[in-house]
Amino acid sequence: MVVRIRLSRFGCKNKPFYRVMAANSRSPRDGNHLEVLGYYNPLPGQDGGKRMGLNFERVKYWLSVGAQPSEPVQRILFRAGVLPPPPMVAMGRKGGPRDMRPVDPMTGRVLNEEKPVAGNQEKSGNDEAVDESNSA
Repeated sequence: MVVRIRLSRFGCKNKPFYRVMAANSRSPRDGNHLEVLGYYNPLPGQDGGKRMGLNFERVKYWLSVGAQPSEPVQRILFRAGVLPPPPMVAMGRKGGPRDMRPVDPMTGRVLNEEKPVAGNQEKSGNDEAVDESNSA
């Protein structure tokens, strides 16, 4: 029996809501499952409600005993910081660059990254090189 960590759809028409579940790979999408590991809401409300909630301890347990995440769950776990990037994300995609910014798993917002100040350093280094060539 192969255990997969996958999404099970709930919610109304045009308003999906997913639960992250550990289930037998042969059972249907919304069928029998072994354990509910969390939820994922692709359309948060206007109040800025939570987009996802995961029980990281149980997810790590299922991964340690050989459960295989589906592709959407693999992307969710990567953005939450549990898994390394999937191979296609690391290579880039045909349609354009992928969003590689880390996301806070509780709020679904992009974490702030410090901007490198390398651009200013390069300009100052080029100015010094120009000054040296003028003096020579």
